[in-house]
Amino acid sequence: MSGIAGIVDSRGVAYPLYYALHALQHRGQEAAGISTFDGRDLSLYKGPGQLSEVFNESVLAKLPGNVGIGQVLYTQKAHRGRPENIQPLKFSFQGHVLSITVSAALVQDNREALRTEYEGKGHIFSTTTNAELIAAMIAHELISGENAENSFVNAMRRLKGAYAGVAILDGVLYAFRDPLGTKPLCLGKLATGYIVASESVAIDTLSGMLIRDVVPGELVTITGDSVSGRQVLEADHRAFCVFEYVYTARPDSVIDGVLVYDARRKIGEKLAKNPVQADLVSPVPDSGTAFATGFADMSAIPYMEGLLKNRYVGRTFIMPAQSLRENAVRMKLNPVRRHVENKSVVLVDDSIVRGTTSLRIVEMVRDFGAAEVHMRIGSTPIIAPCYFGVDLPTREELIANGRSVEEIRKMIHATTLEYVSEEDLVDSVGIPGVDLCMACACGKYPLAIPGEPQCACRRVYPAKDN
Repeated sequence: MSGIAGIVDSRGVAYPLYYALHALQHRGQEAAGISTFDGRDLSLYKGPGQLSEVFNESVLAKLPGNVGIGQVLYTQKAHRGRPENIQPLKFSFQGHVLSITVSAALVQDNREALRTEYEGKGHIFSTTTNAELIAAMIAHELISGENAENSFVNAMRRLKGAYAGVAILDGVLYAFRDPLGTKPLCLGKLATGYIVASESVAIDTLSGMLIRDVVPGELVTITGDSVSGRQVLEADHRAFCVFEYVYTARPDSVIDGVLVYDARRKIGEKLAKNPVQADLVSPVPDSGTAFATGFADMSAIPYMEGLLKNRYVGRTFIMPAQSLRENAVRMKLNPVRRHVENKSVVLVDDSIVRGTTSLRIVEMVRDFGAAEVHMRIGSTPIIAPCYFGVDLPTREELIANGRSVEEIRKMIHATTLEYVSEEDLVDSVGIPGVDLCMACACGKYPLAIPGEPQCACRRVYPAKDN
């Protein structure tokens, strides 16, 4: 779920990358890094923490060059606490210089087989990242005599999973995306250059213009004044991550042609189809805001903030430990007593994952005097783990797994509880359900996953003439 960006700009890229990554900070808060190339040398700086904790003016001044890449890092539990995994990564071999960063979750058997293969070919891995594995594959192709573009192409053909990546190879910027489109990646034009990024808000931050999304299965090559695309892989259907539209992405981002805010607002309108008697509609800020706006408009119940957010506390869902998430909820949110006391309150949130956050929120609002708390949720019940980058590793920690909505309602102490239906969710996003990954809601995965019996598998194949 990390945020990545790559920029080519004749005026320098260190500061533009810093600003672009700030726009993506919501995608990862564990670490940050920037790599730049000045025509001769690769410069790299990275470290744990948010961007403002890692970078300052003196650091950015030491990152010269007109091409660069960067990442804000979010890792799954198994790979946390490893400083060597902070990206971008940097390599030099046989006259080549390569820096790479990816947001990737490869299927386990594919990842393990490739890692074993390249260890057998002599590569000594120093991290547990997919970025280093992909770099090893690219380097092997180059050493074997392939040109730069074909080295990326041949690597992409062997990867199985969700990925989006940016890389600098010998001064040229490359961007690539998995054939199902599970990880977002878009392309934009700047005043004197180009940018690729996980979300369009990074382009907006630099006063750029969104050109298009990187097509699933495409390799994009960017030099100083030109952009070219090569379709490497095709699929019979996509698997765009529905969680991007519900939670992950910023609401002002456009992802695969959909303005995220509009999708969330429409979901809120759908949630209001079943009437409830209430005095106010309040979002659980910030991710519930667009949903609540749609709900309030459709229901004609007044919109009012019953909870206010401390802007200096990060997103609780992506905090690495459950204990940190639980402590952060009370620090992050504070009920407005005069808004909720003796009132029937509709709280609208994006999702319920483990249930601990929802329970604490409902109890807080009740403690401040609310007579009733009705929960409305902008996603379907999450019943299965994600193998493509969202840290939901086991069914046991998912409150909706094996439980009815009524059972969940009782567990979170809500007066009533309703989720959006799958049909209404798909309709609100505006992408056919067959082209969405909703495995966390149905347990059917777009790729075969070892140990998971259900698969709504997509067929992936080489693009014509490639």
